[in-house]
Amino acid sequence: MAPYLLLKAIGFFLLVIVGIPGNTFIILQFTYIKSKEKKHVPSNIILSVLALANVLVIFSRIIPQSLNAIGVENLLDDIECKFVIYTYRVSRAMSICVTSLLSCYQCILIAPTTRVWVYLKSKVTKNIMGIIIILWIINFSIYPYCFLSTNAKKNVTNSPYTLHLVYCDSDFLTYTAYIVNGIFYTIRDVIFVGLMTLASSYMVFILLSHEKNVKAIRSSNKEQKLSAEIKASRAVILLVVLYVLLFGLDNSMWVYTLTLSNVPSDMNDIRIFLSSSYAALSPIVIILTNPKLHRSWILSNKHKFSQKHTGSTGTVYSVSKYS
Repeated sequence: MAPYLLLKAIGFFLLVIVGIPGNTFIILQFTYIKSKEKKHVPSNIILSVLALANVLVIFSRIIPQSLNAIGVENLLDDIECKFVIYTYRVSRAMSICVTSLLSCYQCILIAPTTRVWVYLKSKVTKNIMGIIIILWIINFSIYPYCFLSTNAKKNVTNSPYTLHLVYCDSDFLTYTAYIVNGIFYTIRDVIFVGLMTLASSYMVFILLSHEKNVKAIRSSNKEQKLSAEIKASRAVILLVVLYVLLFGLDNSMWVYTLTLSNVPSDMNDIRIFLSSSYAALSPIVIILTNPKLHRSWILSNKHKFSQKHTGSTGTVYSVSKYS
């Protein structure tokens, strides 16, 4: 295997190995938390939907890339290509939208308790599921070209305005269609990145103000813990920074490809790796920075441990310290 293909295979397989367990863990743990607390926590719902979108990105894009890198050919037919590319486009869009929603929601939570912010907090909190459903519907409805332009790779000549997507080709036929498609989705990405950047910038401003206000208290009590909202805000900011870094590089390369009549496959591979990395790396940030996941994991393990040491009569057997 050529060094480039080996490096490509290792890179994408690492994303699969990290991404699937990480996102699955988040979904299962938040489901467990909901079953125990018997209530909907908006931030947990948003993070669960983000994890679901990430899993779809991994299955529809990273796994095909991994299989292609190790030499698996002709994996998808025309119908499967349309379905896989459509799933990837929608799930990637949801990843963008949900990350933006998370940052905006967290910004509303820690904003000063003025009348406007309190009203927004109440409305968003009550309607978080509705907002997410609307985002799904919008993203399901704006990708009709996937069914019109995407087919399995064949030994035929495509137009110069074709995106080569591993097992599939997306042929836009004309330069105008190619440019309009690229500009439309780039603008969409920029809008949502702009929203999350503004929300995160405002959160940074609030955190800095908070630091100044409690400086005297902290100087006398070094062990004082930050509030849950402040910790959550820092976690969201870290998530947004990761997103902006990876997807910013991806979109920069995408804009560059708009100037090319035939995009090299190597450049597509790099773009796919960058845009897919968020789906695999964001769960690490979420798991490391979310106290509820830590507590839920500990409690669930304790519950399993107690069940293993419980007899058929329901009595927990233990060893005496005097034995």
